[in-house]
Amino acid sequence: MANEPQGSQWKTLDKDLNRISQVELAATYVARPLVGPGIALAFIVVAGAVAAVFFGQTPSSYVVIAAAVFGAYMAVNIGANDVANNMGPAVGANALTMGGAIVIAALCESAGALLAGGDVVSTISKGIIDPASVADNRIFIWAMMAALISSALWVNLATWVGAPVSTTHSVVGGVMGAGIAAAGFGVVNWSSMSMIAASWVISPVLGGAVAAMFLAFIKARIIYQDDKIAAARTWVPVLVGIMAGVFAAYLALKGLKKIIAIDMPMALVIGLVVGLVTYAISAPLIRQKSEGMENRNRSVKILFGLPLVLSAALLSFAHGANDVANAVGPLAAIVHASEFGGFEDKVSIPTWVMIIGAFGISFGLFLFGPKLIRMVGSQITKLNPMRAYCVALSAAITVIIASWLGLPVSSTHIAVGGVFGVGFYREWHMERRLRTVGGKAGEVKRIAVEERRRRKLVRRSHFMTIVAAWVITVPAAALLSAIVFWLLNTLVS
Repeated sequence: MANEPQGSQWKTLDKDLNRISQVELAATYVARPLVGPGIALAFIVVAGAVAAVFFGQTPSSYVVIAAAVFGAYMAVNIGANDVANNMGPAVGANALTMGGAIVIAALCESAGALLAGGDVVSTISKGIIDPASVADNRIFIWAMMAALISSALWVNLATWVGAPVSTTHSVVGGVMGAGIAAAGFGVVNWSSMSMIAASWVISPVLGGAVAAMFLAFIKARIIYQDDKIAAARTWVPVLVGIMAGVFAAYLALKGLKKIIAIDMPMALVIGLVVGLVTYAISAPLIRQKSEGMENRNRSVKILFGLPLVLSAALLSFAHGANDVANAVGPLAAIVHASEFGGFEDKVSIPTWVMIIGAFGISFGLFLFGPKLIRMVGSQITKLNPMRAYCVALSAAITVIIASWLGLPVSSTHIAVGGVFGVGFYREWHMERRLRTVGGKAGEVKRIAVEERRRRKLVRRSHFMTIVAAWVITVPAAALLSAIVFWLLNTLVS
């Protein structure tokens, strides 16, 4: 053909096509990180549109629409940060894939929020400021808006730097900062704040101690026995029964407020009954599953896989039931104040507000959750199914103990504290075993300083980052909230 390209022209065409393909690859590479934020932004816009449908186009409705937008933003950040604490250990122990963990967590968190979430929520988040001191309805709305914006921004920042922080503490700090900006330091209930500050220490220490205790029990009764499989047949059903009983009591106490109010003694009775029934069911199942297994640690780990997955799912359900209401509390307060022209100590949570919270958590988890799940599950210390099981069981037990003692604790601090507890126990246990050389107890095996540092089982850099983030969460959220409140009040006035 006369118009057919010549040899040199084919080479030029190949070069041009190669350049175009490189540009397409570069565009895809650049655009990929923007997909998540783009989907999140679309959800936030939809949340504002839903609020507009419910409240129309009156002047006061624009405040509710703005609050819904920031409430959706807050929910997305909860999914990105808070939910990782429940699923991280299971993923780190390879009991769940990342995709499986995200699906289970999204379903269980949403179910917990929508089915068992509380009917009412405290407008002044745990009574940390005096409502009488913020009597003006407009000031109250701006204070709650500032708390919502600041807590969402703080959790977003913490997720970006890879630090799991308490959503509830972020909201507490936001409410406190806005309250101080609105009415001075006298507005704060400092006794409540001192209890919350105490929980910074109590939550992780208690969670870590309980997790380490169970790990020590498993090592002594199963791992270090001559016949590990026989020991597992005896003790794994007991541990599964304990898990079922503890979670039954936990869910009865924390997750069934909408259906029936249950006090501590009744919750413990429910837990005891469920635990005994679960033991009776699991004992023959564990015996059947363990038939033919080799007498190895790997075989024992397999027996903990399913209980670990179930415990992670139950933790997510309870988290959705208990914590989502705290996160959408400021939004519920703004809706109530805009609708009725005043505010109460406690207000009902509209269904559409809880739906925003539940769906926002799911979107945040899908889009941004893997980063914190990897952090909690594998980057702090190495986990296997037995260690991760101890962390999950510790989280539920610690919440029940704290509720019994009347202590305000953070599920985030407990879960991450459990991971630290397991890691530090393993370090201590390794050091103790090194103190026997040639069968002689008390002698210390000489190890170079560099080698001893290498053998540390908890990454100190992550430990310090997380602890620092915990300590500054309330004051940072409070300062940010005070600034946001001042800007809102100045702009509107």
